[in-house]
Amino acid sequence: MQLMTQPRTIIICLITGILLLAIPVRLQAQQPPISSNVEQQLEGITENTEDAETQDDSFLQQMRQFLRNPINLNTADAATLKELLILTPLQVQNLISYRSLFGNFINLYEIQAIPNWDLATIEKLRPYITVSNEAKLATAFSERLSDGTHSLLARMTQVLEKSRGYLVDPTTVKNYYPGSPQRYFVRYKYQYKNLLQYGVVGEKDAGEEFFKGSQRQGFDFYSAHLFARNIGIIKSLALGDYTVNLGQGLIQWQNLAFKKSADVTNVKRQLAKLRPYNSAGEINFHRGAGITIGKNNWEATGFVSYRNLDANLVVDTLNNEDFISSFQSSGLHRTQSELEDKNAQRQIAYGGNFTYDINRLHLGVNTIQYHFKLPVQRNPEPYNIYAISGTRWGNTSIDYSYTVKNIHVFGELAVTNKMDKAWVNGVLVSVDSRVDMALVYRNISSKYQSLYTNAFTESTFPTNEEGMYAGISIRPNNFWRVDVYADFYRFPWLRYLVESPSPGADYFAQLTYKPNRQLEIYARYRTESKARNFNPFGAVMGPVEQRPRQNFRWQMSYRVSSPITFRNRIEMTLFDRKGAGKQTGFLAYADCIYKPLMKKYSGSVRLQYFETDGYDSRMYAFENDVLYSFSIPVFYDKGYRYYANFNYDVSKKLSIWLRWAQTVFSNRTSVGTGLDQIEGNRRTEVKVQALYVF
Repeated sequence: MQLMTQPRTIIICLITGILLLAIPVRLQAQQPPISSNVEQQLEGITENTEDAETQDDSFLQQMRQFLRNPINLNTADAATLKELLILTPLQVQNLISYRSLFGNFINLYEIQAIPNWDLATIEKLRPYITVSNEAKLATAFSERLSDGTHSLLARMTQVLEKSRGYLVDPTTVKNYYPGSPQRYFVRYKYQYKNLLQYGVVGEKDAGEEFFKGSQRQGFDFYSAHLFARNIGIIKSLALGDYTVNLGQGLIQWQNLAFKKSADVTNVKRQLAKLRPYNSAGEINFHRGAGITIGKNNWEATGFVSYRNLDANLVVDTLNNEDFISSFQSSGLHRTQSELEDKNAQRQIAYGGNFTYDINRLHLGVNTIQYHFKLPVQRNPEPYNIYAISGTRWGNTSIDYSYTVKNIHVFGELAVTNKMDKAWVNGVLVSVDSRVDMALVYRNISSKYQSLYTNAFTESTFPTNEEGMYAGISIRPNNFWRVDVYADFYRFPWLRYLVESPSPGADYFAQLTYKPNRQLEIYARYRTESKARNFNPFGAVMGPVEQRPRQNFRWQMSYRVSSPITFRNRIEMTLFDRKGAGKQTGFLAYADCIYKPLMKKYSGSVRLQYFETDGYDSRMYAFENDVLYSFSIPVFYDKGYRYYANFNYDVSKKLSIWLRWAQTVFSNRTSVGTGLDQIEGNRRTEVKVQALYVF
């Protein structure tokens, strides 16, 4: 495929920017500002989880809350600063040490004097922080109940084209979509600063019934929570739905966590142990109660959860014993087979943490235990030989961190109830005011298994992996930044679609130029070599071969004027370019983002072209969306995509968002597969959202 010589490709790349700048749209999103690094991190998560976009919007909710109630740097503790997900542990420690030595900050500009705080970090933080000398007074519980903010959010999403699941004759087939094609999401939340929060969530997926048939109770998924902080000795109290994050993610981590990305030193997990849950995802949370108490240098957390899980139930009539062959994580309950999997398994989970902090030393002990109603018995494939099985499972770990001068070491050592081991150990070093380094070594047994985890690993879950990661970030001046990492790893046992132990390597380099607030340009190169089964000729014993992938990207963001920002990306992927299955992919887009100050309207538009030889050369692109939402579609084959977002603040209390997105393929007669197959070459999605704050 001669991508770069095709006239259409070149013409689109050249004229898209001109067209978008000429369009007289009056478009302004109120989404918290998302940096290019965070966009790349979210793209990486979607790619590593096999195209499943995360539905955890707690990160966006938290950042918007900090926009409304900025963190006071004169009173914020380390736990609060870590919630920003912007500062490294060294930067947090340096702020606390600077404040202890020199007293409270007089002016916000004084933070430039904190060691290891560069201008790029300060610019990211600026919307979320403040400096105040007001005394920190205890808040009466009655004030928390009455002086907070109520909000009601309603969102409707629909694909306009009817897929096969809605068109088949239900009298002739078992599986079809009996519900409407709309997806509904409703969330009520009350919040007082970061101290009290409660609310309920209701969600219905496209194709699920609504107040009829299998869903007579209305929404398919309901969630409720009550969460309070800093009530005397009680640091956190969770009732209803909540998430648990422990250590470095080897035994439990249920919130969003980033892995390898352009932010090469962002390698340590750091979040509160208990957090409220009120997102649309139906899997990765606990339901019950949790509490954290603490005083002086110690802190203890305990939690218990009881909930039903979707799972594939196998009825063993021969042995008269039913078992679960796999857990279902989609949260979809449309067809008869999906409904049969709904709530098939019951899970009891309980555990806790004890933490001791003194000076710059942190020590923690963590444990979690699971009990299942039905035994888990995976399919008898070789790569499943060490998978979780039986009616009980548990993990225990010790985590630590220590800061000395400009060095921060951290890690976690975990074991299962069968004493299978996993270890993650890292170090962050501020070599110079303009040079930072990160090293992470992990050694995770192929027998080690865990649920609801997210450690800094190559694989989605921490198991069957040994590797060494090294990253360095260099800022020769305030305009230029160089980020580089190398990651070498191996999988000691078989994996899905890899029928032998195998090694892998990942290299990344990015050069960023940002001379001012108006312009940012980055160019990146990434190459990864990972083993996969490769048997194009149908041999009896198919070989496992290294399948290298190279990726080149150039992206520019330019603030043309105060309200208008132009953004452009050009990207190319080469997959196995010297092998029998070589593929090439190309993607280019241009954005126009309109954010006028002191106006009620805002928004963005994009025009994009993509062309690939197949799925192995696929690419991902972060898209602006409505508030508390983002989209990261996967692109392969050939076509173009465009979308437009519009936001209008009807009043101080009511805001609405509209979104139109369409993908048009030039080499397809249908889109999707199975019951999601659409006849034709296009897929159109509309989204409407309203937020009422009172």
